[in-house]
Amino acid sequence: MKSRPAIFLDRDGVINRERGEHTWRLEDFEVLPDVPRALLEARNAGYALIVITNQSGIGLGLYDHADVKALHARLETVLAEAGVHLTDILYCPHHPSGGKCLCRKPGSLLVEKALAKHGIDPSRSVLIGDRDRDIEAAAAVGIRGRLVVANSPLFPLVQEELSRA
Repeated sequence: MKSRPAIFLDRDGVINRERGEHTWRLEDFEVLPDVPRALLEARNAGYALIVITNQSGIGLGLYDHADVKALHARLETVLAEAGVHLTDILYCPHHPSGGKCLCRKPGSLLVEKALAKHGIDPSRSVLIGDRDRDIEAAAAVGIRGRLVVANSPLFPLVQEELSRA
């Protein structure tokens, strides 16, 4: 597989509205307004689109894998309506109280899996997140990280990233 660039995205606060609490109910899930347009532009420029998200509410017993999968199915439906198809969505179900795991950001295991699975070139990729742990996970595998304010517009940032290519 030819090595290609990717935009890795944290979910809560980057793709959907960060509410300050766990988001797992469909009625609480709101894709931020310019996300479909931003991701379509990146996809059309040849970037893989990969979501990497910590879902510690599973480890806490607040919700389960089926809830996360239903939410991600909704996300994919919303994006598909705009002509966007995600390359992959990977999530860590663990909570730090259960011990340290390698897949929970700032751990980089999920990013490493995505790099290998999809033939991604880390030197041509970026991870966009709203927490330091997102940037730390990116740095651990040689991906540039972009720290954003939660719920901020994604389109200008994606345009800036595409102009760097």
